[in-house]
Amino acid sequence: MTATASRPGSTGTGRRAERFARPVLLAFLLVATADLAGLIAGAETVHLVAKPLLMPLLAGYAALRGAPRLLVAALLFGWGGDVFLLADNDLAFLVGMGSFAVGHVCYLTLFGSGSGSGSGSGSGRGDGGREGRGRASAPMVTGGGYAVVLVVFLVLIWPDLPADLRIPLTGYSLLLTAMAWRAGGFGPYAAVGGALFLLSDALIATGIAEWPQAPAPDFWVMLTYIAAQALLTLGVLTKHKPGA
Repeated sequence: MTATASRPGSTGTGRRAERFARPVLLAFLLVATADLAGLIAGAETVHLVAKPLLMPLLAGYAALRGAPRLLVAALLFGWGGDVFLLADNDLAFLVGMGSFAVGHVCYLTLFGSGSGSGSGSGSGRGDGGREGRGRASAPMVTGGGYAVVLVVFLVLIWPDLPADLRIPLTGYSLLLTAMAWRAGGFGPYAAVGGALFLLSDALIATGIAEWPQAPAPDFWVMLTYIAAQALLTLGVLTKHKPGA
């Protein structure tokens, strides 16, 4: 396959698809605004209608922009998690968490396949070598920081979690933290998106543990979650933009 054929905007079909991308993105932003406004206003019906529309719209936008299939899959598994978490029972929560976990595996696979960056043509000598070593050590420092945060958070929250959710939540937290760490290899947008995803799910966990909550806790969960998925999408699309 030639480089020209692989570019989403290089054919008539690709150009037509990209023309539809902006209206779909606008629809996503409008639905996100309605969802957050509904949560602030206490309009549960608005949330029940808007939340299941978010990830399909974002996935549609990503697909129209020629995103990797793994990104689209990750967003759609996030949609599955969104839908199941609307039900207020333990089984639905576990199924929803499992759907999100598969989405994180998709993200991890995507980040693992394309996050490596070269150290530059001068990395073998002088300042270029030092710069290359600095870039190589940065992911280890970030990974160490994420590991410390995860361990401290689990130690603090463990006694307050329901006994039957402790192991599933710990496994899920490990997977989510790994995803957030690897997202850093796709640039600043994806890095912030991964961190916000971790924060959003930490807020959910504190609610399960019945820790004190900020006013309108569901608003903050959804705000950080929507921003996380949008920034992860932006980071991947930036990395895979035509001609890159």
